[in-house]
Amino acid sequence: MVWRESFLDLILIPLSLLLPMLYHAWLYRAVRRHPLCTAFGIYSASRRVWISGMMKDNDDKKGVLVVQSFRNVIMGSTLMATTAVLFCTGIAAVLSSTYAIKKPLSDAVFGAHGEYMMALKYVALLLLFLFAFLCHSLTICFLNQASFLINTSALSGDLVTGDFVGEILERGFTLNFVGNRLFYAGVPLLLWIFGPLLAFLSSLVMIPILYNLDVVNVSAGGKGSSSEHSSGCVNAKADTNGNGCMHV
Repeated sequence: MVWRESFLDLILIPLSLLLPMLYHAWLYRAVRRHPLCTAFGIYSASRRVWISGMMKDNDDKKGVLVVQSFRNVIMGSTLMATTAVLFCTGIAAVLSSTYAIKKPLSDAVFGAHGEYMMALKYVALLLLFLFAFLCHSLTICFLNQASFLINTSALSGDLVTGDFVGEILERGFTLNFVGNRLFYAGVPLLLWIFGPLLAFLSSLVMIPILYNLDVVNVSAGGKGSSSEHSSGCVNAKADTNGNGCMHV
């Protein structure tokens, strides 16, 4: 009887986790091979160009612009980190309580409703939001370091280079990206409380949404080139084999 109740959880929940993992593995490969075809690659290249411009002839106006730009990102990461802590606190309160919410919600919901399975659902959510909090906390740390390094580049000489500052900045934005995606992954796990079918359907719906956000597909602007590149290239020519974009 326990096996029959857990059958859907054992099938649908691993699929709900596997599909986003496969998508992000494909996205990582696309960013590495064809960065100009993805929003993450374009943003990364733009940030490096922006850093070079800010560090060149750094004056008071550029310093204020750098601080304001970083402040906006840090405020967003602070909000996400605070939200993750609130989620962790709420989940910990539910785990330590004796309320009926830890018991089966309804007999009409498919999937397992045992005490162990309900605890597993809440622990998975707790760990996910803890990792999201860690990523956003490290994002704030790296962005603060980058803001100091950019404004002290004129005084440090060759000690602080644009490549080093760009690497620090990329680490911060990469951790911010990972933290946001962990929040998105929390949606299927949150719906898992109400049954594995909702978790699986939410994962299926999330993948095309993330694809439209991550992949850039803009038609070329010149005459005779109104067709779109199959790889979604932006401001880059397709290679001789027609397989993708040139690297940044």
